[in-house]
Amino acid sequence: MEYTKLGASDLEVSRICLGCMGFGDPQAGQHSWTVGEDATREIISHALEAGINFFDTAIAYQGGTSEAYLGRALNDFAERENVVVATKFLPRTSADIESGVTGQQHIANSIDASLSHLGMDYVDLYIYHMWDYNTELYDVMEGLAQVVAAGKARYIGIANVYAWQLERANALAEREGFPQFVSVQNHMNLIFREDEREMLPCCVEEGIALTPYSALASGRLSRLPSETSKRLEEDSYARFKYDATAETDALVIERVAELAKNHGVSMTEVSLTWLLTKVDAPVVGATKKYHIDGAVGAVALKLSTEEIGYLEEPYVPHAIVGVMAQNKPSDAHKEHVWLANAKYLKKDFPAENSRS
Repeated sequence: MEYTKLGASDLEVSRICLGCMGFGDPQAGQHSWTVGEDATREIISHALEAGINFFDTAIAYQGGTSEAYLGRALNDFAERENVVVATKFLPRTSADIESGVTGQQHIANSIDASLSHLGMDYVDLYIYHMWDYNTELYDVMEGLAQVVAAGKARYIGIANVYAWQLERANALAEREGFPQFVSVQNHMNLIFREDEREMLPCCVEEGIALTPYSALASGRLSRLPSETSKRLEEDSYARFKYDATAETDALVIERVAELAKNHGVSMTEVSLTWLLTKVDAPVVGATKKYHIDGAVGAVALKLSTEEIGYLEEPYVPHAIVGVMAQNKPSDAHKEHVWLANAKYLKKDFPAENSRS
């Protein structure tokens, strides 16, 4: 495993971040394909043994059960100071707004709930999950500053954001003496490369870490189009993101398979090796132990300049899809799909859902 500093922070993170959206009670959130706690523990233990020290979850993942599963596993298998834990908070719900919960209060409530789920006193990275068009940016940044000042988060990151929003937020933070975002977690992979236009050069210039999610396009970059999986069959949100471009994306996927065969490695390794030439630490999900092996193998694999160009050549511009496509000012009055799981703020959650 290789390690790198996370942007301007002093966090030393593995080049692979284990994404925990696939962990959690399938009955508790929007995904039916997630794995239970026993499988989660096996995967996390295997990841730690492979040198992964960077873990990413969110309060919205499976009604908070992803945070709880991760926290209990890390408590059993690792020393707290040896791992880097990131979690995320969502915008205020319409119910929050109607009841007068301020942006600062919402962030305070969210971090307390996440820490309760995780069974931790602090997280290393607290991530603004998506831009809140109903809350003043000053209120968000002040709320995050209060979280850091209280010692509940060491650093802050942002996700699902445009470059202009990142720059606006960090400029405000610099002016007001608030903490600035040290990382960006956006949607990026070999078949969705729109962040190469503005976000990637912006982050390079500003020294901000890129930790993209959907690194394997929900599994599409780890198997041939003719192959399937439980997630591929049941993940309707991923189909919303990728089905419309499946025909053109297949050209890239075929080249991934070709290079994997040439190198005697998995398609996962080729896809992630390409991404590792662009970003600091991609967020890679796993629902089976061998998924960890493919991700870790990518760190050691080297692709030539010609091979990288060969993978990139068939790409065509894509429309923005996923969270950012649904989260825009004209839709600010609508409840985003992630906000449908607003049952996560119960602070007694871990005790109620403890392992027997």
